[in-house]
Amino acid sequence: MALSHPLFSILSLSLALFSLIADAKVVTYDFNVTWVRANPDGQFERTTIGINNAWPLPIIEADVGDTIIVNVENGLGNATTSLHFHGLFMNGTTEMDGAIGVSQCGIVPGSTFKYNFTIDQPGTYWYHSHFRGQYPDGIRAPLIISDPKSPFKDMYDEEFVLSVSDWYHDQMTDLIPKFLNKANPTGAEPVPDSALFNDTQNLKVKIEAGKTYLFRMVNIGAFAGQRVWFEGHTMKIVEVDGIYTDPFEADMIYLTAAQRYSFLITAKNDTKANYAFVGSMDTDLFDSFPDTLNYNVTGWLVYDENKDLPDPKLIDEFTDIDDFDLVPHDKEPLLGKADQTITLEVMMDNLNDGANYAFFNDISYAPPKVPTLYTALTTNTSATNPAVYGEFTNSFVLSHNHIVDIVINNNDAGKHPFHLHGHAFQAIWRSDEDAGYYDPARDTDFPATPMRRDTMMVRPNGNIVLRFKADNPGVWLFHCHIEWHVDSGLIATIVEAPLELQKSISIPDDHMAACKAAGTKTEGNAAGNTEDFLDLSGENKPPGRLPDGFTPKGIVAMTFSIVSALLGLAFIAWYGLADMGAAEKENERRRVAGSGVAAPTSE
Repeated sequence: MALSHPLFSILSLSLALFSLIADAKVVTYDFNVTWVRANPDGQFERTTIGINNAWPLPIIEADVGDTIIVNVENGLGNATTSLHFHGLFMNGTTEMDGAIGVSQCGIVPGSTFKYNFTIDQPGTYWYHSHFRGQYPDGIRAPLIISDPKSPFKDMYDEEFVLSVSDWYHDQMTDLIPKFLNKANPTGAEPVPDSALFNDTQNLKVKIEAGKTYLFRMVNIGAFAGQRVWFEGHTMKIVEVDGIYTDPFEADMIYLTAAQRYSFLITAKNDTKANYAFVGSMDTDLFDSFPDTLNYNVTGWLVYDENKDLPDPKLIDEFTDIDDFDLVPHDKEPLLGKADQTITLEVMMDNLNDGANYAFFNDISYAPPKVPTLYTALTTNTSATNPAVYGEFTNSFVLSHNHIVDIVINNNDAGKHPFHLHGHAFQAIWRSDEDAGYYDPARDTDFPATPMRRDTMMVRPNGNIVLRFKADNPGVWLFHCHIEWHVDSGLIATIVEAPLELQKSISIPDDHMAACKAAGTKTEGNAAGNTEDFLDLSGENKPPGRLPDGFTPKGIVAMTFSIVSALLGLAFIAWYGLADMGAAEKENERRRVAGSGVAAPTSE
């Protein structure tokens, strides 16, 4: 007797689920975070953050459906740390997202912490510390989730993971106090010393004639966008930020900090020559250009090891594609009209300590005394009130399953790559440079099938609109992924369906133990108040605002600004040479160290 259609469907679904469960596995990594020495560009050996006394760091690898466990031990001795798994949605496990002060407490020296989450999304990702300026010191590496059902699995023979990044010779504990300082009133970001492929230079990739390779590429840098091209070869893009795309041919791509591309390259049918490939830092971002800086890094596709490695050719112009033109392979249509719109205005300005800070809507982020997730879990129905999360966390509360637009108006002359934790968004609008503010009455030509990713660049003095569905209850950061701008406060907090969180999330014991070791409160509002959730007395704050107007104080402020601007011009040309004064520099070092960012006292 033939099975009825409904019964057959149920049986088929059950068999599919059983197969998925049977194929899934637990992938465990034991990481001891330690200091090591490294000299990746061959110019300067420095102290670097490694794992298990080694650097570069290991690539985390798993398959769709696997559970990943990362056991972290902080062996640094003098610095707090964490791990964030960039691009992974952490569905149902927001407490594993890894952002200190947001979804967890810091892992202080000698403490341990377990990250435990299941993966249901394929693609190219990376992991890094998510704590005040730390990951450029070396604690970052790719994370690859393989997909046996990839629509492109039969189109290539082998795959290769390729990271690109900027690199600094100085440690962040030296650079941050100079960057956030009245001696740098214009906010000139430190310029990298070099660029790297796979945390080295002069990388050689052995390939065979006639084969097709999948390159998984990640910009794990702190600051510089990177243009990448392969001489004599065409890239066929098939994935961005974990989203499969319709194949799209490109001669050159641009990766902001934190973006990822996967692309196919088909090798030539002969081995007559080897070919250079190049990563070129976007120098538009730099306020100065040291004579010693080589802003390019070169690698080679090696067909024949006995043949020369040619110098890269000069190019007449940059021809990188517009990622807005990419189309998701699954053809997800434009989501419906937004139920909630979050408008964020980006600006840079000085506060009353003389340093230059970054702002969303005139607020420069200051971390709460209680991790925001813990506030959402312990403030009962008040968790739906953004006020409980603090005046300086830029918190927005979302209702479950609502459609949300994030509108970014960039009032800054620089490019900014914005990243959303917990989601990939539809990029439904991006203006040209210098377009000014987004106009919802005028700017309505949205694509029917928008490109999706989790990190998107807004152009100088331009705007973008990002749309997503709030279907992943959790606490998620939205921030610029230029690390200097994170450090200067360009962060907002998304609190998604907090009452749903209270029903479904419990904090693991080892996470609570980490809070106890760090001396961090785990209950109450942003100030740690458990009695009156709207009493924010004692919350963390950024420095105060400069006074406005032509009052006596305002005149002093204006005079200071003029003097500071003149100092800033000199600073841009001679960054790193300014003498901050021993006492002032020591105070700034202590401020940074007090946040858990510390390093050995000597190289």
